[in-house]
Amino acid sequence: MAENDQATTAQSEAPLQRFTLQRIYIKDLSFEAPNSPDIFQQQYNPKIDFNLNCKNKFIKESFYEVVLRLTAEAKQDEKTLFLVEVDQAGIFNIHGFEGKQLEQVLASMCPSILFPYARETIDALVLKGTFPPLMLDPVNFDAIYVQSLQKKAAQQVK
Repeated sequence: MAENDQATTAQSEAPLQRFTLQRIYIKDLSFEAPNSPDIFQQQYNPKIDFNLNCKNKFIKESFYEVVLRLTAEAKQDEKTLFLVEVDQAGIFNIHGFEGKQLEQVLASMCPSILFPYARETIDALVLKGTFPPLMLDPVNFDAIYVQSLQKKAAQQVK
């Protein structure tokens, strides 16, 4: 009986974990088609370069801003067809996570929530520029997080 009381006490003393989304918004947005209208006279066969990065910032108490930046550039014959960039941001209430666990939530879980919004925004902008749709492939942020940990570990060994 005493063991059950101790287990109940230990559970009640453990910090309650909470993860809630407060807001999703566009922080910055850019679309450029610097070589238009000439590029519309050519056959469309671009090379697409895609980059992403993520950063986070502690706001106050248990609130964090996470910003996922997606950049897509289409080039053909060394000419830029379009360049689109979106900073998709979110405010998250993250309570009861610490250390590596908090780092993983900020680097993996939050960007996974933001990515579909950013992807849709990029596709909409490309379409408004009268280019064919640009549906970006899904991204595995868990794998990216693990790779970043492995890279940091490898750098510390050197």
